[in-house]
Amino acid sequence: MITDQIPDDARLTLRPVGFVDTPVGLDGRTARIGNSLLWFQSYEVVAIRRNMPPLRRQLSVEEFAGWVSQQSEPLSERLARLAANIAAPRQPLQLGARTIRLDTPQVMGILNLTPDSFSDGGKHVGDAAAAADAGFAMTAAGAALVDVGGESTRPGAERLWEGDEIARVVPVIERLAASGVPVSVDTRKAAVMEAALAAGASVVNDISALLHDPRSMDVVAKAGCPVILMHAPSTGDDPHENRGGYTDVATDVFEWLEARIAACEAGGIARDKIIVDPGLGFGKSLTDNLTLINRLALFSALGVPLLFGGSRKRMIGALSNEAPASDRLGGSITLAVKAAELGAQMVRVHDVPETVQALHIWRGLRDTALAAAG
Repeated sequence: MITDQIPDDARLTLRPVGFVDTPVGLDGRTARIGNSLLWFQSYEVVAIRRNMPPLRRQLSVEEFAGWVSQQSEPLSERLARLAANIAAPRQPLQLGARTIRLDTPQVMGILNLTPDSFSDGGKHVGDAAAAADAGFAMTAAGAALVDVGGESTRPGAERLWEGDEIARVVPVIERLAASGVPVSVDTRKAAVMEAALAAGASVVNDISALLHDPRSMDVVAKAGCPVILMHAPSTGDDPHENRGGYTDVATDVFEWLEARIAACEAGGIARDKIIVDPGLGFGKSLTDNLTLINRLALFSALGVPLLFGGSRKRMIGALSNEAPASDRLGGSITLAVKAAELGAQMVRVHDVPETVQALHIWRGLRDTALAAAG
C-alpha cells in the first residue's frame, strides 16, 4: 500500500479500475473514459521507483482529488493531467468525406500483401484486384478502416526495398480508395507513406512510431493525416530486437508512447491526429503481453485513441496447445472483446465479420445495461 505521500522521484501512472455497468444511481462516484460506454469507480495509482518494488494504491473516484492534493506539486499536476486525459473525449477521425466515430469500438481489417505473412500465407500477393476484393469484403462486413501492408514484420523477416513495397501496396490502395473505402497504410518508410497517401490512403500506421525513417515525421506532418504510433523495443530493421529488460512493462510502454506523442506534437502533428498502439507481441514475452492486456485501461491516460492488435498473435497459440495462426479465431475474438471492455477505440483484426459481430453483441449488452438502469 502506498503511503499518503509519494516520493518525488517516482514514475507515476494512472489506470481506471472498478468498472460498472452504468453510472445511474452512482452520482459523483464514477468517472468515464472519454466519450465511451465505460464508467469506473476507482483509479489505480502505480509508482515506480529505482531498485524498489512498485507501489500501488487504489483510490475511489470520490477520494481521488483530495488525495492528489496531498502530493507534491509536480506529482499532483501529473496525476491531474492523467485523469483529465482519461476523461477527454476521443474525437472522430475525419477521413475526407468519411467520418469514423470513436465513441464505440471500431474494427480495422488487416490486408497483408506479403508472401511470408504468418496469418494468410501470402494469398493476396501479386493480384491487386483480388486483394482489393478482400478489402471490399472487409468493408461490407463492417470494418471502419482497411489496413494495407506490404512488408512482413515477423521476427527475422528480411528487409524489403521501398520500391517493391510501393509496388505491392499502391495498386490495391488505389482500387480501394477509388471506391470510397477508408484505407491506412502499414509501413515505416517515408517513401511508401508518400506513395500510399498519394494513392488515396488516409492514415499512416507505423510500427516504429515514426522513428525508423528520419523523413517520416515530416511526411505525416505535411499530409496532416492521422497516424498510429506503435511501441516496439527496436526501431531498426528487426522491431523485435532488444526484447525484455522492462522495469515494469506497462509503465515503460506507457512512458515511451507518451514521449512519442510529445515528439510528434513538437514535429507539427496535431494531437487529435494521433492514435497509439502498445505493440502486443513486438519484443515482448508472453508474461509481458498478458500484463499489457490486463492493464490496457492504463493507456487511456494518454488521452488519445487506443488501437489494440491481438489478432492471431503467437501468444494465443502459446496458451492453446500451440494452435497455428489459422486456428486462433476464438482467442482473437476474446482479446478484441477484452480490449473493448478496457477502453480500446479500435481493434486491428484478420477476421472482420466475426469480430464485428462480437462487438455488436458487446455494444448491445452495454446499451441494455444503461437502459435498464435508467
